[in-house]
Amino acid sequence: MSATQELLGPVLAGNAAKPLITYYDDATGARVELSGATTANWAAKTANWLVDELDVEPGTPVAVDLPAHWQTAGVLLGAWWCGAHVVDDPDGAELAVVAASDPARGEGARTVAAVGLDALGAPVRDLPDGVLDYATEIRVHGDDFSPLLPVPADTPALLGHSAGELVAAARERAAGLGLSAGDRVLSTVEWTLPGGVLDGLLAVLAAGASLVHCAHADPALLERRRADERTTARLA
Repeated sequence: MSATQELLGPVLAGNAAKPLITYYDDATGARVELSGATTANWAAKTANWLVDELDVEPGTPVAVDLPAHWQTAGVLLGAWWCGAHVVDDPDGAELAVVAASDPARGEGARTVAAVGLDALGAPVRDLPDGVLDYATEIRVHGDDFSPLLPVPADTPALLGHSAGELVAAARERAAGLGLSAGDRVLSTVEWTLPGGVLDGLLAVLAAGASLVHCAHADPALLERRRADERTTARLA
C-alpha cells in the first residue's frame, strides 16, 4: 500500500468533510481551507496525471522543489499515491515540479511542471516554452485514483526511504511531537526534504490531526491564528 493510502485512508474513512489543511499566507492575507476529501481529490488528480500523461510507475524519480503550500501537499501525496520516488535533484528525474517563479530549477529533468502557488490554485500564464502548468494539467483528470497494481511497501518514496519506512517515520515523529488524533496543529515549519515535510505535513496526517500552516508568518498574528483556528498544538 502506498504512503498516501496509509496516511489519507483513515481521514477518508472518517469524516472526510472536516478541514484537514488550512493554509495562511501572511504576505498576501490569503486563507484557504481544504477538507480531507478535497485534499484527496487534488492528490488523485496529480496521481492520474502522472500515470496517464507521464507514464510514472512505482520507483520513478520525481523531483519536488516547492515551499510549504496546500498545492505542494497535492503534489507530494499524488506522487506517493502512484508510487513515485520523490527526490530533491531534478537531474535525471522523469519530472521536476517547481515554483513558477523559478522554473529553471527544474533543469535536468525530462519534464518540468511549474506550480503557481496561488491561493486558489489558479493557472500560470506565460511560462517558458516546454514548461507545463501543473494546475492546468491536472484539472482534466479524475478526482479518484486506483493504482493499476498495488504499490509495494519497499518502493522508494522519499530520498531512498521506502513507502513503509516513510509512514513508520511519520508515525514516530507524530508520537515524538506529542500529536494525537483531533489535534489542530499550528505550524510555521518549512517543508524541506526530508525533515521539514516529515514534521510539518506527514506527522500531522499520521496522527490523525489537522494542519493550520502559516507561510511568511507574521509573529504578531500567530496568537490570533491560534485563537481563531482553535489550535491545540504548535510546530515551529
